[in-house]
Amino acid sequence: MDLGISGKRALVCASSKGLGRGCAEALAAEGVHLVMNARGSDALEKAAADIRAAHGVDVVTVAADITTEDGRAKVLAASGAVDILVNNAGGPPPGMWTDWNRDDFIAALDANMLTPIALIKALVPGMMERGWGRVVNITSQSVKSPIPVLGLSNSARAGLTGYVAGTSRQVAGKGVVINNLLPGIHDTDRATSLDGGVAKAEGISMDAARTKRQATIPAGRYGTAQEFGAACAFLCSQHAGFIVGQNLLLDGGAVNATL
Repeated sequence: MDLGISGKRALVCASSKGLGRGCAEALAAEGVHLVMNARGSDALEKAAADIRAAHGVDVVTVAADITTEDGRAKVLAASGAVDILVNNAGGPPPGMWTDWNRDDFIAALDANMLTPIALIKALVPGMMERGWGRVVNITSQSVKSPIPVLGLSNSARAGLTGYVAGTSRQVAGKGVVINNLLPGIHDTDRATSLDGGVAKAEGISMDAARTKRQATIPAGRYGTAQEFGAACAFLCSQHAGFIVGQNLLLDGGAVNATL
C-alpha cells in the first residue's frame, strides 16, 4: 500500500533506538524526510546514517533532551515546518505508590505529558495553516489498563490522553489528525530495564523474568520496533484522515478489554 506521504517532513522524538527508531525507519521507508532527536549524540548519528543509507531521505539530527525547554527550542529551531510529529520520551522509573513525592510527579508530567503538549502547540498551528498534518503520541497500554508499579507513567500518560481527546477534535476540520499509539511490551531497552527490575526483586534470571512476562501476553512474545513503526506510519498516512483522537493498542492482546 502506498501511504501517500513521500516527500513529507517528520519530527520523530527519542528516535535513536527502540520504538522511536522503529517509527523513523518506517516513515523513511515511505519517503518521508526526518528530523531525528535523542539525548545521546553517538547513537543518534549512527541511526541517522543507517536510515540515510537505507532509504535515501534527508535526515537532520538534533542531540538534545526533548523534555527540557532548551532541548525543545533546539529541536524546533532545526525542524522548521514539519508535516508529521511523533511524540516520544522514555518512561519514568517503576516503584510503589509510597515511593513518589511531588518532584517525581512533576518530572513525569514534564516528560510524558507537558513535553508532547508543548510540541503540539508549537507545530500544529502550522499544519492547520497548510491544511494537513499528523501527530502520533507514543503513550502506553497503561492508559487502558494501569500498571501498579508504573504509577508515574499511568498518571502522566492518562493526562496526555485526556488532552488529546479534546484537542484532536478541535483541529480535525483543518486536516490535522492526532492519535495515540499504546505499546505493550516490545523488545526494547525499556523492556530489558523492566525485566531487570523483576529479576532483581524476585531473585530470578533475566531469561526467567522475560519468560514469565511473555506468558502474560496472548501472542506469546514481545512486540518488535518494526511492527510498531509500521502502525505509526499508517496513522501518519493519507489513509488515516478519518481516524481522530483514538488510542490504538499494540500489546499482543495483553489488555483484556472489549473496548
